[in-house]
Parts: sequence; structure tokens; C-alpha cells
Amino acid sequence: MDKLFTILPPVVRYTGVEIALPEGEAIDILRGVTVVVGPNGAGKSSLARIIRSGRNFMTNRITAHVSSPVVTIMEFSDIHSLSGFKAEYYQQRYEATMNDEVPTVAELLGDRLSLDRWHVLSALFGIESLPAKRVNYLSSGELRKLLLANALLDSPTMLVLDNPYIGLDPSGRRAVDTALQSVAAEGVTSLMLLIPDPADIPEWADSVIVMDRCRILPPGTDPAPLFDYSVDTSAVPAPAGERRHEGEGEVFSFDACPVTSAGRLLIPSVTWSVRQGECWALSGPNGCGKSTLLSLIHADNPQAYARPVSIFGSRRGTGESIWDIKRLIGYISPEMHLYFNGAHNRVVDVVAQGLNDTTGMFRRISPEQTELAMRWLRLFGLEALAERRLNTLSAGEQRLALLARTLIKNPRLLILDEPLHGLDSARKAAAIAVVDTLCRRDRSSLVFVTHNPDELPPCVTHRYTLSRFSEQE
Repeated sequence: MDKLFTILPPVVRYTGVEIALPEGEAIDILRGVTVVVGPNGAGKSSLARIIRSGRNFMTNRITAHVSSPVVTIMEFSDIHSLSGFKAEYYQQRYEATMNDEVPTVAELLGDRLSLDRWHVLSALFGIESLPAKRVNYLSSGELRKLLLANALLDSPTMLVLDNPYIGLDPSGRRAVDTALQSVAAEGVTSLMLLIPDPADIPEWADSVIVMDRCRILPPGTDPAPLFDYSVDTSAVPAPAGERRHEGEGEVFSFDACPVTSAGRLLIPSVTWSVRQGECWALSGPNGCGKSTLLSLIHADNPQAYARPVSIFGSRRGTGESIWDIKRLIGYISPEMHLYFNGAHNRVVDVVAQGLNDTTGMFRRISPEQTELAMRWLRLFGLEALAERRLNTLSAGEQRLALLARTLIKNPRLLILDEPLHGLDSARKAAAIAVVDTLCRRDRSSLVFVTHNPDELPPCVTHRYTLSRFSEQE
């Protein structure tokens, strides 16, 4: 197979990151489909950035075998570069009056929507209806498919997809696979897939590069031993005082509650209640309204004041403050990760501020809070990153730090919306074990959203399923 790039040892560098190559081994990036696999922090994204932007540095020995190659990288946060829009606070999309200036997909893509290739790609991904929507009303799965289709419209020499499958339900993943295989068969754009889990390596990959700790390992290396990581669940921290959430009372309930977004009916009626200590899976396809439903519980969505919603025994709008609610809830979602993606704060401070019930860094952190944050970082193997700025971590390391931030306050209710995005297989297992331990030990209630049933903690014994609703039905 023809070569696109050849990377020569001993090292290549870019923006303070150094990638080491096997001694005496040149690494060829071939046409077709290349998978780069390795655990969180292995340097996969850094390698892609070096190929895109660092190949002309005098310190790097990288040869391009095609004239003027164009390398495009699609990352989880690319929606901001697509739209030029970044929410000022993570729940902004639920405030209707704050979103008048947010563009629709059609306004962003303009004449590109008239291209024949757009019609082919949008049909493949099942996103024909997206152009009319405002960007910040799209689900994470819809965003992922939109970004991928938009990138493929330009037919770059090589398209690098960082975690291409996260945020996708099974049908969305099949659609992505079908589209990527179709693109690879055309021979116009080569693909590089950056994957943190060997189980996600597609059968149709042409070559595999294995990385670990900012090193490219010799060709033919088995990646499996790199994921030999476990967590000591007996070390899951518990704060002083309350360790178990006693009682059997209702945590939240919806009584024939309709759910809307941007004037569009997402869910005609939700009747659902969760009691203390119960652990639930919330499932349903991309775009069915899962995240919007959860926003009603977490006091992010003002619709809750006009809906039959009760939280911790009180009907919304009967005098409680949103901080009374947030104090009792631990919450993580892809949207919150986007909000924190550019944070320049120290990792230990980001985790410690989880005790203060806000998304910002507004309160002074005590030494005791810092020490508790360090215990959570040690639990997840992140203690060496404590002094780093959050925005310098890999996406998987960020997600693990934000999960620690969510769990640190021992909440009565955990709302974990796709909490394992970007984690490698070993750290997924570790996170699942920690959540399971916390819920069993402390009787925290849990709502866990995932498209993969294998990711559910063993404590989950209930399920609530949403289906995609059409107002034409």
C-alpha cells in the first residue's frame, strides 16, 4: 500500500510534547485506514497534531510522500471551531432567550448543503433533519455525525478521527462505520482513527500503530497488556459525617411530564420516579431527549417550573433554590466536558471545587478539600497530573478528572450522562467499579446513561427507556 508519511527516529516534537519512536525503526503512515491505539495519555492526539502541523519543523524528521497533503483532525470539541460559538455557561441551551444569536446548522454550512456529497453523507448518517436546528440544541451524537459529515465534504488527504465512536448509539455507530468504509473505498481520503480501546479496532483497518506513554511501540506489539490497570475500591474516599443516605423516600418524579426543546416536543409524556438507593439505566437513541430530561432534574432547565416535576420531595417552584438541589446531586455529561475543555485551572483544584456545587472556580479551596481531591486523583491514578492545567490533559484524562469532581461530594443522587466517553477499556472498568462501590456503600441513587449495556455498573437494577418521537406521529 502506498505511503503518505514516513516518521524517522529517534523522536518528534510539537508544542512541548515529545513522541519517541522504536530505536532504528521508521514508522510509515499508509494510505487507507490506520488505527492508533493506546491507553489514555499515550500520546495519540499529540502524534496526530505532529503529523498535521509539526511535520515541517526542523527538529522533526517526517517525510510526506504526496504533494501538499492536507491533514484534518476532528476532535470532540470541534463544534466550537465549526460554529465560532461557545456557551458562556454549560446550561445555556436551555435558556430560550439566550440562544437567539446561536446559528442553525443551515446557517453554518450555507451552500455546502446543496452539494451532492452532502446529500449522500447526510443520508448515510441519518442527519437530514439537522439543518433547521440551532447548533447548541443538537445531542452529542448528532454533533458527532454532523462534524464527521462536514469534515468529509472537503475530501482532505487524511482525516484523523479522535474517538470516532463516542456519543453514538448502535445505529449511529453502524452508520459511521458504513460511511467510513465507503470513504476508504473511494481512495480519496485516508483515515486515521485514534482509539483508546482495542475492542474498537474495526476489522476493516489496514494497519495498526500501538502507543504508550508518548512512545510508538515496535510494529506488531500486542496492545492488550497496556490496559492491565485496576482500582482498589476499598480506597474509595468517603467524607466525614454522612456516609450513607438513609431512608426510602422519593428522589425525583415526573408525572405525565411533556419535554420540549426550542419549541419542539421531544417527549410527549414522562411518568417516572426514582427512590433513594435505586440505580437506573436511562437509555434511548441519539436525539430522543435524554439529556434534556436530565436537565429538568439537575435544575438547569427552567421548563421544570412549569412541569409536573418533583425533586427530593418538593414540587419545583415551591420555594427551593437551585443550589438546594445541586448540593445533593453529582452530575457529569458531554456538555459539561465541553464547558471545562478549555479550563486553565489546576487539575486538583477542578476536582476539589466539586465540593462547592458550582461549575466555576469561585470559592476558596481549603487544605482539607485539596487533600480529599488528591485522594480521588490517587484512586484514579491521576496524582502525577494534579499540578497540570486541565486543558493540557488528554480528553480521556480530563473525563476521569471530571468524574472524580462529580463523585467527590458523596451526593444523594448521581446523574452520569455518558460518563465513560474517551476512557480506555481499563479505566472504564475502574470507573464502573468505583461508581458501583459508592452506590452500594452509601446508598446513593443513580441514573446512568450509556449506549453500551456492558458499561452499566452491577448495581443498576432498573431501566427507563425513551424512544425518538416525531410530532408527525
